[in-house]
Amino acid sequence: MKRFFLVLFGLSFLLFNSCKRSTHQVEATKQLNAPDFSLPLVKGSGFMTLSENIGKVIILDFWATWCPPCRMEIPGFIELYNKYKDSGLIVIGIIVGDNMDIVKKFVLENNINYPVVMGNSKVVQDYGGITGIPTTFIIDRKGNIVQKFIGYRPKEVFENEIKKLLSEET
Repeated sequence: MKRFFLVLFGLSFLLFNSCKRSTHQVEATKQLNAPDFSLPLVKGSGFMTLSENIGKVIILDFWATWCPPCRMEIPGFIELYNKYKDSGLIVIGIIVGDNMDIVKKFVLENNINYPVVMGNSKVVQDYGGITGIPTTFIIDRKGNIVQKFIGYRPKEVFENEIKKLLSEET
């Protein structure tokens, strides 16, 4: 019985630590090249690479369907994508810790209009080991990571970041 409670405590700790609600932690990064990836698309077939989007401003969001703060950010990403896609913005959602069937259903039910891909351990490690979700990277037109946010952020935070980058020449 004691072992059961220790395991339950450990699992609870992992669950609550993996889905952060922090609104205070913002990590500015040095301009580093964003690691490329080739990940399966949730809608349709085929794969998406980061490199095929160089020349665009990229919001790269690591998230999961079971994470409440992640779900709260989605309507803002949909709005930003609608508003700025013709100006050179792309939003890419990278799923962590879900299976394809659950994600496909979630994407359809929530009218997610931007590409969503299935993440893997390699992409998580390539981006520094995602320690909490949502984790969102802002990537400039040259493929450099210019900002990293851990935890929920309102749409306006992302909009302020991307507007600066969208106005810059490549």
